[in-house]
Amino acid sequence: MSTTATLVLHGFTGSAAAMVPLTRRLPGPVLALDLAGHGVGPISDDPADYTMAAAVAGVVDAAAHLGRFALVGYSMGGRVALHVALAHPDRVVALALIGARAGIDDPFERAERVAADNALADRIESEGIGWFTDHWSAQPLFATQRTRLSPDQLAQLRAQRLACDPRGLAHSLRGMGAGAVEPVGCHLGELSMPCALIAGADDAKFADIARHMAVAIPQATVCLIPDAGHAAHLEAPCATAAAVAQCVSS
Repeated sequence: MSTTATLVLHGFTGSAAAMVPLTRRLPGPVLALDLAGHGVGPISDDPADYTMAAAVAGVVDAAAHLGRFALVGYSMGGRVALHVALAHPDRVVALALIGARAGIDDPFERAERVAADNALADRIESEGIGWFTDHWSAQPLFATQRTRLSPDQLAQLRAQRLACDPRGLAHSLRGMGAGAVEPVGCHLGELSMPCALIAGADDAKFADIARHMAVAIPQATVCLIPDAGHAAHLEAPCATAAAVAQCVSS
């Protein structure tokens, strides 16, 4: 009997390599992808390459040889994974979202987020990757990492962010930011596959989002990871991998 392959999508400022703490703990064949503007590939300056439609097409193309597959996404990668599952439900056998949401429904909040992301994109290009790395790491969203990750892990995470191309991050923010992407909360009831909505127990905002999304998804399970914040796959990789594996095998 063949084993279902699992595709893994990273978050903003991440890459396939940044997901290794999770991917190395998942069973069966695992394929981690680099989203546009991230990773080791060439950086495009075409805005059309930084749309959700392009991201969905890229994931489906990368998985063409796999048939049906399980899909895991963290944060921005979770948004992409959700859109893939809605657009190609015949291909996705299970869906696991880590610290992700279905979009921003309120039009005023969306407009504010777009303006903030565009302003940040401009600063990334003008002030450089060093400034941005310090700015991004200092967010309250990542505060738990400063106490739960070892000095070596924090240094590795900083090095990964410093290795990002500022052009790619700026393009990604403008085209794939939470406000730029059309919200799909009204379509959650269309998801027919098992779905694990994973959040760090200390990430109150995304724990609440997971609970809210679960009400609309027929086969949803909310998995709150103890002693973890937004990046649960980094702070508690074993527990996060176990939640993903349970979803994939259900």
